[in-house]
Amino acid sequence: MLYAKNAMYEDFSATDRLTGETFHCRWTANIVAIATRHADAVDIRFDVSGRPVWIAMPCVAWVEQKQRTGHVITDALAAQAAGRYLKQAIDSGYDNGREMYTMTVDEVLAQVDAVLHEVGHTSRLPYLATAGDDAQPQA
Repeated sequence: MLYAKNAMYEDFSATDRLTGETFHCRWTANIVAIATRHADAVDIRFDVSGRPVWIAMPCVAWVEQKQRTGHVITDALAAQAAGRYLKQAIDSGYDNGREMYTMTVDEVLAQVDAVLHEVGHTSRLPYLATAGDDAQPQA
């Protein structure tokens, strides 16, 4: 499957440095939280070894990114930034089994910068597969 080969932070494993336990993390959705929990955020949902984990990213980060760079945070970039944050939380031993983590604007921007540094441009981000997808779309 081509999709998994190109995976970054939408489908990854992370090992808790304190317990040595390895978790399989898989992105499942981006949801605007205004509708679901009346929060000014975008919630990025991951399945972490069978349990749901949400990474809440404040909407103002989208505005800040546009103002400072002239570019927007795409859905794929948001998922990658949230996944990178989650991987760091687990790898550092910070993951304590919580269902929701809330990022600050500065954390979102730092993760976005780090992901963009890794890939060079949003056009190089992996395709976010959804239920039923088995490969990337044809160009």
